[in-house]
Amino acid sequence: MPEHRAHPDVVVVGGGVIGLSIAYQLAREGSRVSVLDRRELGREASWAGAGIIAPGSEIPQALPMARLRTRSAQLYPVWSEQLREETGIDNGYRRCGSVDVAFDAKEDHDLRANAGRWRAEGIAFERLEPGDFSRVEPALNPELRAAYFVPDRAQVRNPRHLKALAVACDRRGVRLRPGVPCLGFEVSGGRVLAVRTPEGPIPCGAAVVSAGPWTETLLGPIGVRVPTPPVKGQIVLLRSDRPALRRIVEWGHHYLVPRDDGRVLVGATEEDAGFDTRPTASGARDLLDLALRLCPVLAEAALEASWAGLRPGSVDSRPVIGPAPGIENLLIATGHRRSGLQLSPATAEVIADLLLDRRPAVDLADFRPDRPSSPTEEETFRS
Repeated sequence: MPEHRAHPDVVVVGGGVIGLSIAYQLAREGSRVSVLDRRELGREASWAGAGIIAPGSEIPQALPMARLRTRSAQLYPVWSEQLREETGIDNGYRRCGSVDVAFDAKEDHDLRANAGRWRAEGIAFERLEPGDFSRVEPALNPELRAAYFVPDRAQVRNPRHLKALAVACDRRGVRLRPGVPCLGFEVSGGRVLAVRTPEGPIPCGAAVVSAGPWTETLLGPIGVRVPTPPVKGQIVLLRSDRPALRRIVEWGHHYLVPRDDGRVLVGATEEDAGFDTRPTASGARDLLDLALRLCPVLAEAALEASWAGLRPGSVDSRPVIGPAPGIENLLIATGHRRSGLQLSPATAEVIADLLLDRRPAVDLADFRPDRPSSPTEEETFRS
């Protein structure tokens, strides 16, 4: 793309982890980029999440989500080191491992099925019997039936990662415009000419919409249908005087994520609540109950905070990544549901590939916005 223009090569609509990662990748390759966001950068689902990074594999993957996840797992340590060198900000990336647990026979059966998928993908794991829990995670409830140790699962501190991305983007010349919402698009001849804002139109060579659950509303007026229903997720933050846990603990859709400073994130609910982001007493109660059931030692922890975010859904379990149908210079990157932070580096890489006329590192056929409806894919890892 041309480098010497008064207007940006690319306008990214949405300044969460997906949008900032795309801007960062493009800026590293010399593109002029602007990022718009309706509020503060990264203050929606990206900030609210737990920062769990699933492991990748060196074995070529058949399932599309596994390919995207593996590529992100490869990129995360590289990005984390580059961001620290560029900004001085440590995003908290570390490979702490996780323990997936079961209380009863059905849950144990489901975990065995998951372990079969891990084995097929070449993911390292170890099944632990109750007498062996303490070797990996002493805080686990001894009444658990079984646990599986996955040593290569990692984590980042969401707010730190988002801050590092924003600082790195700014230093690379990205124009960050928090509090400037996208009001729509000027489209002619099958191309976006400009992005409309309260401050006037921004002409651009291309636009990327990564506006989470608000994507559907933004694209509808120009005839692009991309369902992105909001999925509310609540989290509770506990604090101990010293670290109570060593590993991420996962139980079905729920998790405990320990930080090095003694804090523990407890999450997360999945609620159909529209655009309501208020944390509720019932949500916090349910999360606290599961935390104490999993790790009774957390009964002594202080309750520090609770919050909620809105994850962007999609028509199936897969994110929406690729060109908007009928508009050649408009790309979409949304619908990551619980995996936005986890999949952000790979998503940024493939969007940059498309914009710079390269073959994407990951085949995007199963993620394209106009893909046919398909059964929900059983995902090996959640975040």
